[in-house]
Amino acid sequence: MINNIINGEPVIRVINLHKSFDDTQVLRGISLDLKKGQNLVIVGRSGTGKSVLIKCLVRLIWPDAGSVNVLGQDVLALSDHELIELRIRVGYLFQEGALYDSMSLEENLLFPLKRNRPKLPVKEMQELIHIALENVDLSEASEKMPAELSGGMRKRASLARTLILNPEIILYDEPTTGLDPYTSREISELIVRIQEKYHASSIVVTHDMKCARTVSDQISILQDGQFIAGGSFNDLQNHEDPVIRNYFI
Repeated sequence: MINNIINGEPVIRVINLHKSFDDTQVLRGISLDLKKGQNLVIVGRSGTGKSVLIKCLVRLIWPDAGSVNVLGQDVLALSDHELIELRIRVGYLFQEGALYDSMSLEENLLFPLKRNRPKLPVKEMQELIHIALENVDLSEASEKMPAELSGGMRKRASLARTLILNPEIILYDEPTTGLDPYTSREISELIVRIQEKYHASSIVVTHDMKCARTVSDQISILQDGQFIAGGSFNDLQNHEDPVIRNYFI
């Protein structure tokens, strides 16, 4: 993926981030910049701290040390109210989808609108729901319950709910995990379409290298709690260090 609108100041800047759980160091001095319009993919084996890192970005997990700046705001200094306002601008696609099982797909999308834009007329809410479902090819599934959806449909439904508030940044946590190769490719292509349509900046956490190839502008490799390399897919695939190349085999 080649993106021509990447420029300007970072929309996310992380400096020297540390996080441990008991005696286990998960993040050891992580730093990164995400530019406006960029799709940054973070790859690494399971348990290397990829998901922990993006959860720190929206303070779902508190880091032990370091700084996190998102959309010009010091995330670790925000009040609870300020943090809620920031999270409206940052969409988060959870690995497990996190749909409400007791609500239809339409109701799942209506919920964040009622909570965050309660003064919006009902007709406008319905139009936003229609657009979000259309953008993920689920227009015909609005009345279905999450249990009636396939794994790929659940991922797309979760993405529609993420898009409903028109976020400036989207964080994807293992978007293709548990999906068959065909559906994984569909989700990867959808991520590209969404980025192009919404001009959102994105961080995609994955160990799926086919997904990484499809969606990435830049890739950073996380190993043992630190970034060990960064660059384009082709640069890293042909890296002189065999440890780096092994990620792409």
